Amino acid sequence: MNPYRDINDEEWQRIAPLLPELRPRSELRGRPLANTRSVLNGVLWVMYSGATWSAMPRKYPSYQTCHRRFKAWYESGVLKRVMEQLFGAASEELCAMMEARMRTHPAAESKPVVAAEKAPAPAAPAVYSPPPAKPLSSSPFVFTSPFKHAA
Repeated sequence: MNPYRDINDEEWQRIAPLLPELRPRSELRGRPLANTRSVLNGVLWVMYSGATWSAMPRKYPSYQTCHRRFKAWYESGVLKRVMEQLFGAASEELCAMMEARMRTHPAAESKPVVAAEKAPAPAAPAVYSPPPAKPLSSSPFVFTSPFKHAA
């Protein structure tokens, strides 16, 4: 493969229709959306270089933004179509490398849960009840205010 470079205008024209249009926020609050082309260039840099997301050069949007969009594009199949359009047969190798690097969470693995393996339901929490009230007795301590005058 050739060394990585950002996509050029001709490539962008070919793949732009494949990327889902992100709607601007209805309220004028928060950060503006990052440029889709810059985000894609950041995603491709990580895929091509094999580096971690946090090692992305500063010329791309934040790595959190790029990673979030990467996950959305990957799960929807958009990324695979973009890669095929850009790199042809070499896209399979890049996608396979990225899939191998992706973390799998134990919760995501589909393992059938047997009823016997389930944890028992927690017991209902005990309700606090105060001890029975004792009648007040006269206190051996008498408080006298220094501000009271003896009559």
